[in-house]
Amino acid sequence: MRRLLVAALLTAAPLALVPASAHITAAAMGAPVPKDQLMKPPADAVHYVVVSEAGKHGDQWRWQLPDGATAYRWSQELRGWITEMDQVTTMAADGSVEALTVRGVTMTGDAAEEYKVENGQAHWTSTSDKGTAPARGHYIPAGGVGIANAPLINALASAGGTGVDLLPSGHATMTFGPTQTINGPNGPKTVQLAYVRGVLATPYPVWLDEDKRYFGEVGHLSTIPAGYEGALKQLRNAQEAATAAEVKAVAARFLTPEAKSPVLFDNVQLFDADKGVFVANQAVLAQDGKIAAIGAAGSVKAPPGAKVIDGRGKTLVPGIWDSHMHIGDDWDVLSNMANGMTSFRSPGTTFDRAVDAVKRRASGELLMGEPFISVIIDKKDPLAAQGAEVVRSEAEAIASVRKVKDAGLWGVKFYTSMNPAWIKPAAAEAHKLGLHVHGHVPATMKPSEAVAAGYDELTHLNFVVMESMPREVIDKANTRQRMEGPARFFKDVDLDGPLMKGFIADLAQRKTIVDPTIVIFESLLAQDGGTPHPAYAPYMGIISPVLERAVFTSGGYPLVEDFTRDDYRKSYAKMIELVRRLHEAGVPIVAGTDGMGIELIGELEIYQQAGFTPAQALQSATILPAKVVKADQRTGSIAIGKEADMVLVDGDVSKEIGALRRVVTVVSDGYVMDGDALRQAAGYSGRPK
Repeated sequence: MRRLLVAALLTAAPLALVPASAHITAAAMGAPVPKDQLMKPPADAVHYVVVSEAGKHGDQWRWQLPDGATAYRWSQELRGWITEMDQVTTMAADGSVEALTVRGVTMTGDAAEEYKVENGQAHWTSTSDKGTAPARGHYIPAGGVGIANAPLINALASAGGTGVDLLPSGHATMTFGPTQTINGPNGPKTVQLAYVRGVLATPYPVWLDEDKRYFGEVGHLSTIPAGYEGALKQLRNAQEAATAAEVKAVAARFLTPEAKSPVLFDNVQLFDADKGVFVANQAVLAQDGKIAAIGAAGSVKAPPGAKVIDGRGKTLVPGIWDSHMHIGDDWDVLSNMANGMTSFRSPGTTFDRAVDAVKRRASGELLMGEPFISVIIDKKDPLAAQGAEVVRSEAEAIASVRKVKDAGLWGVKFYTSMNPAWIKPAAAEAHKLGLHVHGHVPATMKPSEAVAAGYDELTHLNFVVMESMPREVIDKANTRQRMEGPARFFKDVDLDGPLMKGFIADLAQRKTIVDPTIVIFESLLAQDGGTPHPAYAPYMGIISPVLERAVFTSGGYPLVEDFTRDDYRKSYAKMIELVRRLHEAGVPIVAGTDGMGIELIGELEIYQQAGFTPAQALQSATILPAKVVKADQRTGSIAIGKEADMVLVDGDVSKEIGALRRVVTVVSDGYVMDGDALRQAAGYSGRPK
């Protein structure tokens, strides 16, 4: 869910120039401008579509106004999440933005934003921030309509190696990649891949037309001209291949024979994940990809050619797991490795991407943690999940389960549009084939019924909360209701009442796993906007100013009806209490983010708020997920004979779990990699705070 929201924000504004003129005025950070008051595109407006492999999700339009300003409109529904916004851009004579106004609502709340230049000074106000600076460069807004990226893309394509200065800060350049010939409404068309550098931490891909002007963008959600939807897979494949070639060169720098030489960590505090204890003054030797020796500090001899690392003041922990990390592009998984994630579960990856990524990791071409991948299975429906295997019958659902097994993948994930009657037979087939079963709970079905039908795991804490929701929420298939129902009603649920108390006891008795991703709800329910979210605060200033405005300091989930942010916060506090009750009852909990991965330590910090000890929280991101995927005999803890998957961090994790962000050294499959070098390769400018 969080990844979808982040994708929507980045679709809107990674490079967006969503400028304004006197034609429209944004609400002064009050209620969003309603849909019926937004501009309507004329019949001759240039039309783009927002699509994924699952189908079309929305539309964007561009047209010129009589005074020469450019107007934009975005209308979209994504599984119940609504985006309705307009904007107007006025460009200065030098090609920079002179003014912009954005109005309406996005998946994450009010879209209101204004920018204007007066007497050489730029002034901006958004729901995330407010600022003034000399008007030098292109303004990148916190939000806005995606196709309003075009002026900056065009300027970068024309600028050559000199690039373009940005506002509020930064400097961007563009490099060019391969071309593709695609078919559309006017016959064959040649488009070219290009990468924008200097905006996000890693190169941002866009597609240009024959004149090296903006054509569209391909990502988790793609924006391309109407009529070219059939070219989406072709463009995605070409883009992924070009990105893979770049990241392959990065992998070659780290996965060298020298990097797999023996390494001795001496004088470290060791986290014994199997026992759940921290042990002071230890030495650990890794050799030939395995843990070769463990002993008291100074007692283990380094073999010839070994690298010796002094661990005073540091903690050596098993490789970290994110139990809910969808495989992004190759840059994303490199970033995860820089944060110490040597293994992860991807609960929803398309077949092509899954098979390709696993193959390239095995060959050493992709620097990525070990993945355990499940595939989403959902009913054919307008609200079906992006990237899902869509099915129309029980027989097709069972056939898709077999397809997952035949591909050598780890599990199946059922989704909210799935026919509840198909869950039990499909889950039975999955278990027969040795596959894990987890997912969202389908509409009309309670989570207790999903567990009884065969779920091994409930994904996202709100799907545990759903047991207590009214039928009006349970019976809706869209993701919006799955968010808004708990936000509105959970604050009033009695966790000591027979319903929830009995459900928690049943989960504990069955050993049903819960993947809470509660860090999602911290950012969506508890945040007003304008200040960094707790999980993102340590990364301010080292990844991307665009992410800082669009994601790290964004406002929380839109308020509905007569509810207040305080109401949402009370429901979030009850969620923390629910995690406490699950943990105390013995329900297995594994830590995941459904985000960019950098949120994972924030997830563990919330577990501490829910009563976990630092050791228990860390187990949820090490040995417990290894047990869930049945890999605990070879990884998940630091023990003699196990694979050398370890992370050295600066600080005492037994006293400060946030020290896990300060990665010094990563050992993955025996390869020893410098944390600072990994962060630099992933586009970070420094260590997290």
